[in-house]
Amino acid sequence: MTKAELIEQMAEDAGISKVQAAKSLNSFMENVINTLKKKEGKVTLVGFGTFHKIKRKARKGRNPQTGEAIKIKASNVVKFKPGKKLKEGI
Repeated sequence: MTKAELIEQMAEDAGISKVQAAKSLNSFMENVINTLKKKEGKVTLVGFGTFHKIKRKARKGRNPQTGEAIKIKASNVVKFKPGKKLKEGI
């Protein structure tokens, strides 16, 4: 499902316009991003799941084409843990 398809479905389910659904979805995404930017950022949607940020340490890797060793920088990554309702629904 694409973002446009999701907006269309949200508008239909909620009985609102696509513009209002798009604003709602964009607001949700911006708030999740802003929350995850914080030091202990975590977003929990009961029944759906939890988004949380973890810090990956710097590590060594290999270029698969040349086999050359490379350094991979430390970075923050987002993890998602599905909730009970989501797990049961799939």
